[in-house]
Amino acid sequence: MARTVIHQPKVAWDGARAFVGAAGGPEYSALATEMLGKLGTDWYGELANTRQRLLTASVERDGNEHAIADVEAARWRVRLEDLMRRRPDLIRAVQELTEAVAR
Repeated sequence: MARTVIHQPKVAWDGARAFVGAAGGPEYSALATEMLGKLGTDWYGELANTRQRLLTASVERDGNEHAIADVEAARWRVRLEDLMRRRPDLIRAVQELTEAVAR
């Protein structure tokens, strides 16, 4: 039986970038629904918080939109790495959510 090696930091970064991109765009609702089903209410709430911060930065137009997105991606990376360390059974769920956004 072949083993697949999963590089958790890459999965976390890919997920973080995808989730932040979707949180600020039209993919938000679909991702939020899938995230609720796969990871639960806490993660659903975190995605909503990210969306709110991104939208607020966009409305304020103070030039920080990209910086806010970078900060959000960093937050998500840390959250996802922690999740995968504590709950390796959810790595596939993170990958599926990331792939769903990419479609």
